[in-house]
Amino acid sequence: MPWCATCDRFYNPNTLNADGTCPTCGRQVADTPESAEADPPEKLRRFSDEPAPWHFKVLVVCVAVYLGWRLVQGVFWASHAV
Repeated sequence: MPWCATCDRFYNPNTLNADGTCPTCGRQVADTPESAEADPPEKLRRFSDEPAPWHFKVLVVCVAVYLGWRLVQGVFWASHAV
């Protein structure tokens, strides 16, 4: 799924311009057959330099808060059980 870091949003491949650029800012966000052949090392990189989406960061924070609260509950339960 194409992600534009400048506009901070995902795009459906059908909504991109014909050359794979963002319709708002014009940044290249999707690989076209021509660009894939022109720059093969970019395709071989394992990790991207683009930041994680904001909703993934919110999910990580919510999971951390939930697990922290469950840890506190477990400590209180263990202290009352002993």
